[in-house]
Amino acid sequence: MKQILTFLTTTLFLTAVHAQTLKTGVWRGGLQRTDGNEIAFNFDVKQVQGKSVFIIHNAAERLEVKDISFDGDSCFINMPFFESQFRLKVVNNGELAGLWIRGSSSKNLVVPFKAVYGSTERYPVTSRPSYNVTGKWATSFLSTDGNEQAIAELVQKGQKLTGTFLTATGDYRYLEGVVNKDSLQMSGFDGGHAYYFSAKIKDAKHLSDGVFVSGPVYKQSWTAERNDTATLPRNEAAMYVNPGEDKLDFTFTDLDGKKVSINDTRFKNKVVVIQIMGSWCPNCMDETAFLSRFYDKNKNRGIEMIALAYEYSEDLQRSQKSLLKFQQRFNVQYPILITGVKASDTLRTQKTLPQLTPIKTFPSTVFIGKDGKVKKIDTGFNGPGTGVHYDEYKKEFNKIIDELLINAER
Repeated sequence: MKQILTFLTTTLFLTAVHAQTLKTGVWRGGLQRTDGNEIAFNFDVKQVQGKSVFIIHNAAERLEVKDISFDGDSCFINMPFFESQFRLKVVNNGELAGLWIRGSSSKNLVVPFKAVYGSTERYPVTSRPSYNVTGKWATSFLSTDGNEQAIAELVQKGQKLTGTFLTATGDYRYLEGVVNKDSLQMSGFDGGHAYYFSAKIKDAKHLSDGVFVSGPVYKQSWTAERNDTATLPRNEAAMYVNPGEDKLDFTFTDLDGKKVSINDTRFKNKVVVIQIMGSWCPNCMDETAFLSRFYDKNKNRGIEMIALAYEYSEDLQRSQKSLLKFQQRFNVQYPILITGVKASDTLRTQKTLPQLTPIKTFPSTVFIGKDGKVKKIDTGFNGPGTGVHYDEYKKEFNKIIDELLINAER
């Protein structure tokens, strides 16, 4: 079932006499890296009540973007998350060219962008596939600091390829691409994160010469071997409660400026789920969607949730603006608290949750029993783009909650 993320903030200002309109229909966009590895994605433009709407395609996912404005021959597309924006010019009979700009903890990331109207391809295909790569692949991302093990889950239908890569701490969300003779290409763009993967299909069981790029400059090599029983290594990003500790103790400000504490009456004698997250984190976005739905259905069972946000900046207003988009988009009814500590701060755990060993990955999830004691900590998240792995995660999450509720009644 296709996932449709609908972003509700809508602005359209026509501030020039010769304000442009965008052609409705299919487009192909591409982020133009200097090394020639283009991060491509497809999108539709529709007119809804006289306003332009972008719908970005990533495999089964559809990302709807409504915050679009025009000024003369310029077009500004504000992505709903990740402090991300396109600044474009309408050129060449309605085509688009300009920049993709995304905020970060330091300076903005900037990548040239262009889009062509009427193109339905993600990447060109010139020859029929020599192999079918559908299946599970044990993958190694290569680095001088040590290789990272991952699993590629791929589905090939003719020349079309979809799938994702899972690591011990999360996944690369929805990827889409093609198989062209003995090579593959896949990409994904969610408004804040841009990924491209390519590889040679050496034979039916081996992928070689893999290239992974992200954003404007990051690049890494990878290889893979078909393995239907592949598993991920033990999660080295695991978190624990420090010796001598069993309860958390924190107070932070919510998005309305009110102080909220884990010791508040609201959370007494409840099973409490603590979500360690950030609005910049793509897996946190998927986890928030899941947790929000779960909370709505289960809050009357004696369950509470709290999100602790670690953002790009210590600027509370900047953090609040980004987190409000999360809250509104996913209709989050549990408190989202601003820790005021940057996600990149190496002392983030000591400053906020000193009872725990260091936070090494986002998201992480802390399960607290009705007695107020930490019972379990999970790190990472397998999102809906991982298929069966996402289903397994949901089953395990429900099992943990049910056990905590049952044990509390004994």
